[in-house]
Amino acid sequence: MEANGAPTQLELDTNAFAGLEEVFRCGSLDHVVAAVNADLAQASGWDGTGIGVAVIDSGIHNSPDFNPGPGQNRVVYNQDFVGGGTDDAYGHGTHVAGIVGSGGKGSTCPNCTRTFKGVAPKANLINLRVLNQSGTGTDSQVISAIQKAVSLKNTYNIHVINLSLGRGVYESYTQDPLCQAVEAAWNAGIVVVVAAGNMGEYGWPTIDGYATIGAPGNDPYVITVGATNTHGTGLQTSQTVTSYSSKGPTALDHIVKPDLVAPGNRVVSDNNMAATIPKSYPANIMALSYYESTSVTTLSNQYFMLSGTSMAAPVVSGVAALVLQKDSTLTPDQVKARLMKTAWKGFPSYVTATDLHTGVTYSIEEDIFAVGAGAVDASAALANTDLAPATFGSAKSPKASYDPSTNTVTIVNDPGTIWGNSVVWGNSVCWGNSVVWGNSVVWGNSVVWGNSVVWGNSVVWGNSVVWGNSESTLEDKQ
Repeated sequence: MEANGAPTQLELDTNAFAGLEEVFRCGSLDHVVAAVNADLAQASGWDGTGIGVAVIDSGIHNSPDFNPGPGQNRVVYNQDFVGGGTDDAYGHGTHVAGIVGSGGKGSTCPNCTRTFKGVAPKANLINLRVLNQSGTGTDSQVISAIQKAVSLKNTYNIHVINLSLGRGVYESYTQDPLCQAVEAAWNAGIVVVVAAGNMGEYGWPTIDGYATIGAPGNDPYVITVGATNTHGTGLQTSQTVTSYSSKGPTALDHIVKPDLVAPGNRVVSDNNMAATIPKSYPANIMALSYYESTSVTTLSNQYFMLSGTSMAAPVVSGVAALVLQKDSTLTPDQVKARLMKTAWKGFPSYVTATDLHTGVTYSIEEDIFAVGAGAVDASAALANTDLAPATFGSAKSPKASYDPSTNTVTIVNDPGTIWGNSVVWGNSVCWGNSVVWGNSVVWGNSVVWGNSVVWGNSVVWGNSVVWGNSESTLEDKQ
């Protein structure tokens, strides 16, 4: 795709270092698994066996967590679309892959105190590298990788694509080639999970991060995921939406997004310590004493902490793999509908988060544009047997329509979608109380509801936003 005469650049959507919350002992992947009840699912035998998940990212490093034994590498296919090989030279794709399907081998030992096992620890991973050592790629590279995943669908039983990347929205999803590519994959029978983006703090206190969902997360067919903070616990009920998680409605089309949220704050997972991010931010390398009973001060050569909706998306990808392991006949729309209906919806109306570096406190309204249908719940999704229509687009995300004369917003469902069915899939069932909004600044904001785009390239995807300042240590938020 061309924009302003130059190839459109896609970058990691993770505000990995500027978007950390809370001062507490670091949250970990085992907390994430428990918070979405994936540990209960795994105890019942649902571990992703046989399901292929394509990770379209910066590559996957050869970690022990993906190699349960000799000749048993669960990274079953590798392809580079950037140049330079399929290893993770940036340090993002491996982390994402670990959240989906780490087997926890590197943290399973006689003196280990916690295990970093992924949501679907026996799923197969398809490594499609589209981001270089700086974390950037192009539309054409990502589209090529999506098309490759579709072509390999039957060969590797690919049921899920994870896209923890994004760029700005410059045209309607109906015209955007990147959005059309994810729709093609969806129509081919692959669940596409996309990170919402990390622009939730943009424009405070006038825009409050609304209308900052990136592409292709703005596409109504796919599952778009925002990030929650578990506050250092594995409790589902402790989750609150993070201040940096991007909000809907989407620019230009006003699609209700995100669809779901999942834990994405201070997540510990696999990484390549020789890659760009770990080398630049060594403070995020986990100490061995964090997961082993030891008094040594040695740092791990495997585990690293990151935050962002990039980390939340693979949680949902892993849950989708569990659901599809149980019933591989489900269409992407049926999976999406089931995950949304069974999501945990107990968020309070408001939550605050304070940036401990700047002292800025954000008051976040946890409305439909912040939390979507709620937080993904693996156990509830596996227990549910409701079946949405199998037709393409039956779970298409609705539009939000703003009436300036009454200062109200309504949800508008396309014909043929399930959200208007009050018997099984009605709005109140899927979105709970989050459809009832308070006095958010979004109402009446012409930037959100007009046709203008709220950001340019340098604002949304520039390094100054993604990485914060040039300090080598991380600043927390709470």
